[in-house]
Amino acid sequence: MRCASDLTYMWINISDLYFLTFKYLASNGNKLRAIFEWLYEAYGPQHWWPGDTPFEVMTGAILTQNTAWSNVEKAMASLKALDCLSPEAIFALSHESLAGLLRPSGYFNVKARRLQGFCGWYLAQGGYKTLAREETEALRRRLLGIKGLGPETADDILLYAFKRPVFVIDAYTRRLFARIGVIQGDEGYEELRYVFESALGPDVALYNEFHALIVRHAKALCKSRPICSGCGLAACCVSSVYISSATSQRARH
Repeated sequence: MRCASDLTYMWINISDLYFLTFKYLASNGNKLRAIFEWLYEAYGPQHWWPGDTPFEVMTGAILTQNTAWSNVEKAMASLKALDCLSPEAIFALSHESLAGLLRPSGYFNVKARRLQGFCGWYLAQGGYKTLAREETEALRRRLLGIKGLGPETADDILLYAFKRPVFVIDAYTRRLFARIGVIQGDEGYEELRYVFESALGPDVALYNEFHALIVRHAKALCKSRPICSGCGLAACCVSSVYISSATSQRARH
């Protein structure tokens, strides 16, 4: 396991507190891999995405929008209890019945429309086996054409259900890497996706685990109000160094 000083040497000159450019980052994937290795050794494998079938993974990706995963699990359990966790069963339900089953996930009326619309599209395309034959970018364009599916949800489906090398950019990714000093945090989704994929190379297993570990770390330590004192990445984190310096200055005064 790399110690903090090793990461500092590999990652960034803390005294300068400069942001790495996208071009530099894209040609130096070892910096991102150093972060990945620390996260992996700190938290271990995350076994993502929860789901017994690719369709369950897709359903979870749609339902997890704007809610905690624990709420999604309750909604999925309701569908399973009635043997309704299949595209055919969901599409056949009335809107009212489906919305009732999805109530624990929040925004249940909106999600019922989105999930039912997705199921209708999914069945019309011929299901998983037919869609799995599509090239990644072509399949991504088709997913993005479905009402209610944004880039993050589409990429969750591509990575975790179809096993495609697409790096998922979410709020946790922006938060962590903006604090470390890799990005500003307000870049466009496609811009950030390109940077991470260029830096890391196409690697489904790495993308899968890295995204899951970013989420785990953001929930455990790199929260809205970060707990820097317990973070092994603090030595190579611009935000942590700034916070530590500001705290020291206040203490001296």
